[in-house]
Amino acid sequence: MIQRIQTVYLALAFILSAVCLSLPVGVFSPVGMGADTVMYNLWKVTPDGTLAFTVWPLFVILLLTLPIALVAIFMYKNRMLQSKLCVCNILLTLCWVVVFVLFGYVFKDENLEFRPAFAACFPVISLILYVLARRGIIKDEKLVRAADRIR
Repeated sequence: MIQRIQTVYLALAFILSAVCLSLPVGVFSPVGMGADTVMYNLWKVTPDGTLAFTVWPLFVILLLTLPIALVAIFMYKNRMLQSKLCVCNILLTLCWVVVFVLFGYVFKDENLEFRPAFAACFPVISLILYVLARRGIIKDEKLVRAADRIR
């Protein structure tokens, strides 16, 4: 049913992922003096105002999780498919975290210092919510199967 707790977890994860798409996820600061470069999921805004679309994989990965989460919310009658969709979103969110770390800490210039922004924790919170939703879905499936055995 739609009032189950895992539906709330999936809806919160959907909202957090959608909000993270539009907020800055990190800042590159020069070691010496200079202006900061702000990193969003789709681009980096350089100090002179130009957009560098080098971080577009972050946007694509996070964008893929949104329709999957939305479909998973409304697949409450098919719990096993809902569980598989949660696993898919867990893997995609883990990929987002890995790509974020790569772009933030590995593929940066040596004269820049990277600081993650507050919105970078939203996909991590979404990851936890997907895990909690999957646990609830599996628990419901076990409860239904146990009730079928009793009949």
